[in-house]
Amino acid sequence: MRLKFYCQNRIGILRDIVAQFADYRINVARGEVGGEQGNTIYLHVPNLLNAQLLTLKPVLEAIPGVFSVKRASLMPSERRHLELDALLSSLSDPVMSIDMQGRIVAANRIAVQVLGVRVQEVPGLSLDRYLDEVDLPDVIRRNNSRINGLRIKLKGDTYLADIAPLHMEDTKVDSLAGAVVTLHRADRIGARIYQVQRQELRGFEAIFQSSSRLEAVINEARRMAPLDAPLLIVGETGTGKELVARACHLASPRGQAPFVVLNCAGLPESMAETELFGYAPGAFEGARPEGKLGLLELNEGGTVFLDEVGEMSPRLQTKLLRFLQDGGFRRVGSEEETFLDVRVICATQQNLPQLCSEGLFRLDLYHRLNVLSLQVPPLRECLDGIEELAAYVLDRAARQIGCPLPELSPTALEKITRYDWPGNVRQLENVLFQAVSLCEEKAIEPVHLRLPYSEVSSELAGIPLEGSLSDMLGEVERNILSTLYQQHPSSRQLGKRLGVSHTTIANKLKRYGIGAQDDTQNNSQDNT
Repeated sequence: MRLKFYCQNRIGILRDIVAQFADYRINVARGEVGGEQGNTIYLHVPNLLNAQLLTLKPVLEAIPGVFSVKRASLMPSERRHLELDALLSSLSDPVMSIDMQGRIVAANRIAVQVLGVRVQEVPGLSLDRYLDEVDLPDVIRRNNSRINGLRIKLKGDTYLADIAPLHMEDTKVDSLAGAVVTLHRADRIGARIYQVQRQELRGFEAIFQSSSRLEAVINEARRMAPLDAPLLIVGETGTGKELVARACHLASPRGQAPFVVLNCAGLPESMAETELFGYAPGAFEGARPEGKLGLLELNEGGTVFLDEVGEMSPRLQTKLLRFLQDGGFRRVGSEEETFLDVRVICATQQNLPQLCSEGLFRLDLYHRLNVLSLQVPPLRECLDGIEELAAYVLDRAARQIGCPLPELSPTALEKITRYDWPGNVRQLENVLFQAVSLCEEKAIEPVHLRLPYSEVSSELAGIPLEGSLSDMLGEVERNILSTLYQQHPSSRQLGKRLGVSHTTIANKLKRYGIGAQDDTQNNSQDNT
C-alpha cells in the first residue's frame, strides 16, 4: 500500500511518522518527499492492511504537523517511470542510452527487438559487438555535441543515427557520461519525408473545401473549435471526421497540447477501458506491477478523440459519463479518484438517438457529448466541388508516385460525378491514386477508374438508394404525391389525375403528411 501525507516541512517529521509504523512492527519499504515546498511525504508500506490503516490513520494525523493521510496509487518515482516508459514505448524508432564504454544502459522495446535479445539482457550489453566500422564512444568524444544523421550499420542494416551527448556537470569532454542514440532506418527516410510533407498543412487548412456545403460545415467547426466543451462529429466512413477533430483541436487553446485517438470499435471492452483510464498496480493477472497510466492522464490539458463512440460498451459509457460530469474517474483496480482537465471529441457514423431509443446507448451520455455537434456531409452531397477535389488528389498522387500529372478526361469526370461513393473522400483518394499508377497516357479515362460498386445510372439520379426496397418505393411515392398535389390540391382531383380512388389518395396523403390542413376544405369545395 502507498500512502500520501500532507504535512509541514519541519525537521524530524518523517522520523515521527515512521516511528508509528515501527511501534506496530510494520515495515516501511520506501519513502519519497514531494510537493512544491517539500510538504508531501509518500511511503510504500507493502504489508499494511486496510484494517491496520483504519487504526493507524487517527494516530498518524495526530502527529504535530500532519494534516491528512490518504492512499496513493503511485509513488512519484513510479509515476515518472511510467511516463518515461510510455513515452519510449510510443516511439517507432529504436532509442538507446549508452555509457562512455559503449555499454547499453537502457533501451526501448523497438531497440530490444532490433538487437534480438531479451529485455533483461539489455543493461550492460556492449553495443560495439553489433556495430560495423564505427566506435560510438570515440565519435561522441571527438564531437562533444549533438550529431544528426550519422550513417551506421547495425546487424547488417543501415541506419541514420541521431546522437545526443549526456554531460554530468558542464559541457566539457571530461564530464561526458554517455549519450542517447536514436536510430532511423535509411530505407524509410523517403517515406517519412513524404509524411512530413503531407502534414505541412495542418488544421482547417488541410481540409480541401471545394464544396459549398462542406465549406459551411468547416465554418461552423471554426466557430466551435475554441469552445472548451465536448464535441460530437457525425458522418459516414471516409468523410474525414478525424481530420475535422484534429483541426478543431489545433484551433483551440489546447492546440499545443497532445491529441490522441482511441478507436472504440477496434478494441475489446476490457482493453479499451485500460487504454483510456489505465489500471492500478496488480489490478489483474498479467498486469504490470507498477500499473499503467491511461490516455486521459497521459494527455492532461490536451484532447482525446474517441472514434466510433457508438460502439462503446455500457460499462465504458458509464465511466465516460462520470468523467464528463466532474472530470473524475478511477483506474481499473484502484480506489483513488483522479481528476483531470481533458477535452473529449467524439465521432460516430451511427444514429445515436436511435441507439438511445433501442437502449444501446445511454441517453444522458448522448446529451453530454452533444453539447456541440457537427454533421460532416457525404461526398455524394458535395458533388459541386468534386472536379476541384479530384484535381487536388491527382496532383498529390502524381507528386508521391513521381510521374507527370495526368488530366481527368470529360468521360472520366462524368463517371466519378455519377458514382455514389459509399466510401466517400477516402474511397475517391484510393481510386484516383490507383488510376494515376495505371495511367500511361496524358489523361485518365474511365477504364482507369476501378470502382468496386455499380454506378448510379442517370435513370435513378435523385432517387435515394438507402434502406429497404419498400423505403425507397415509399420515398418515390411521397415525392410524386407532393409534386402533383401542388397542381391538384385535393384527394379527389389528385385521385382522378392518377386514376385511383380518392379514398386511396386521401390515406396516402395522410400517411405522408401532405396537404393535411388543406385537403378537407378542398374536398368539401369539390363536393359543392
